Amino acid sequence: MPCPRLLLSAVAAALLAWHCLAADRPTTAADDAKLAVQRILDDQARAWNQGDLEAFMAGYWKSPDLSFFSGANKTTGWQATLDRYRKNYQGKGKEMGRLAFKEVATDPLGADHALVRGRFELTLSTGRVTGLFTLIVRKFPEGWRIIHDHTSN
Repeated sequence: MPCPRLLLSAVAAALLAWHCLAADRPTTAADDAKLAVQRILDDQARAWNQGDLEAFMAGYWKSPDLSFFSGANKTTGWQATLDRYRKNYQGKGKEMGRLAFKEVATDPLGADHALVRGRFELTLSTGRVTGLFTLIVRKFPEGWRIIHDHTSN
């Protein structure tokens, strides 16, 4: 019967070797998409939490063809989406709160598109609002951008 200590050492060595090999492998388009999406969401949460909607919107495609769906409402265009955020979160008597993204899953749809699903949590002075979102992101020469956002709560 093998010694339990030797068996544990062999398992630890195998795990260490696997980790080293995985760290040395080249990144794939899927890895790049996941990192880029996480960077977008991290930057957006940071900008939101600083009250900077212009910086928050940098993650979106600056185009009249951007689409944003929320509840029964459809907004088309980058500027209209920014105006919607301003009205709903910076208008009189409104607050932006603290934004966090959770449960994020990114699935590449080829080399230059990805489907992103997750949950947002917005902590306000009156409580917490949470909901689900689905994003389609696209890789442009200037980087990855959200081209479609469907958010529900």
